[in-house]
Amino acid sequence: MKLTINLTGKTLRYQRTFSVRTLVSLTVLSSLFMLVSSRSTESVNEDLARIALAQQAHTADQEELEALKLSTEAQLQVLIEQLARLNSKMSQLDGRGQQIAEQLGMKAQDLDAFTLPATSTTLDNEPLLKQLHVMEASLENKSRQIAMLESLVSGHHIQQQSQLSGRPVEAGWLSSYYGMRTDPFNGKPAMHKGLDFAGAEGDNVVATAAGIVTWAAERYGYGNLVEIEHKDGYITRYGHNQSIEVAVGEVVTKGQAIAIMGNTGRSTGAHVHYEVIRHGQPVDPLPFTRN
Repeated sequence: MKLTINLTGKTLRYQRTFSVRTLVSLTVLSSLFMLVSSRSTESVNEDLARIALAQQAHTADQEELEALKLSTEAQLQVLIEQLARLNSKMSQLDGRGQQIAEQLGMKAQDLDAFTLPATSTTLDNEPLLKQLHVMEASLENKSRQIAMLESLVSGHHIQQQSQLSGRPVEAGWLSSYYGMRTDPFNGKPAMHKGLDFAGAEGDNVVATAAGIVTWAAERYGYGNLVEIEHKDGYITRYGHNQSIEVAVGEVVTKGQAIAIMGNTGRSTGAHVHYEVIRHGQPVDPLPFTRN
């Protein structure tokens, strides 16, 4: 279908033919033109204003993030410096502890139980703030141990403190001797490498000389065991405890309560199994208990 337009004048004649498709296209274009032309200038200005506000907000956010980044980096640097200072103090205490322990005639490797590894300056493993709290607690423990060692060195009874002597209980009686005996579990002859002091559950078990705790946990056969290193290559063991009152690396004094008597491990009643070891070999503790 087509539409023909004829214009005729005195001297001019114009004729144009349009298809229906062309007429529809012209109509649509005209409508769009009128729609765009009809938008007010105020609407366009409002859109521009909104864009400007959004740009300002974005700029403010970027500035705030940059300020936060700088503040965080400054706080992180402070934490790293604090950790470095604590590590330095810990190293100084370690050195002092080694010197004092040598004066007492003891090896001091086990004092390293309170030494933390060098602190990382990254957050890959633990947050720096948590590392700082752990280091402060460790430093406090180490300071107490060094103070204890120094008191032993400067005390008037250092020889008495260092000398292995006395019984490992405040109350109780000797119930089993060192040497061959009948095993209470299988009835066969067996070597008993210590002394048994019977008593009541809850009684204190005490150290028989000043030293450094090298074991404070359960061990097969012994139940809850405390092991202490002393001067001149001596080690004492206190087994079958109900609970343990000291920790590895701790410095203990003579007569200090280190555990509570119990019946743990390979035991037939409330008692403490007491051993004395010198240079790796068990010896009869009885002579030391009579000193």
